[in-house]
Amino acid sequence: MIVSVAFCPHPPLVVPQLAQGSAAELDDLRRAADAAIARVVASRPDQLLLVGSGDRSMLHSPLARGTLAGYGLDREFHLGSPSCGGSLELPLSLTVGAWLLERVAGPRSGALGLEVGPDYRRSRAAADVIGVVEASRVGLIVLGDGSARRTEQAPGYVDARAVPFDEAVEAALGAGDADALADLDLGLGAELLCAGAPAWAAAGDLLAGPSWTAALRWSGAPYGVGYAVADWVL
Repeated sequence: MIVSVAFCPHPPLVVPQLAQGSAAELDDLRRAADAAIARVVASRPDQLLLVGSGDRSMLHSPLARGTLAGYGLDREFHLGSPSCGGSLELPLSLTVGAWLLERVAGPRSGALGLEVGPDYRRSRAAADVIGVVEASRVGLIVLGDGSARRTEQAPGYVDARAVPFDEAVEAALGAGDADALADLDLGLGAELLCAGAPAWAAAGDLLAGPSWTAALRWSGAPYGVGYAVADWVL
């Protein structure tokens, strides 16, 4: 069963070495993400599971690695174990998630990673993750950015539907509404360049049923992209 959840964004600029002179602009986001993940760790789950969008659907082992070299930081991040042998296979969402988790739980958290691709709901990964959730007490860390079309300075320019879409997600995160996340319009999310929509929808499927105590801890759009941090506990 899932006992606690943290929702965090995954912009590469959350890593201070990449943000450089503008790192302070995301200090509040980092602090909120650290606190949300710390609440998950404090719930003492048997297994940590990171969920993030990617190109394919698969369950990654703790040995899996990701890199931010394409963004200017030539460093690798292990998902949950620094031992040798893991493949360099993590998408951006889980790579930044591994960095966030290591800040709080250290490099040997043993975390698994669920990469959510376009085929997720009919994939083997969807079945595999149900097995993980049924076998242990799971702490979930869901990585997702909102629309990248909120302002004229945003990567995808501006779309009037972007802010209402992000506000609906924030309302669901703040209310512990798993059904609303599961029912997100993924087609609209893609049009709005919302990288987090597939991961949020997959998390909604996993979290449906229980009554969650939820809090939206931080939200903003410092670069024209929607970011939100929230946590849920049973």
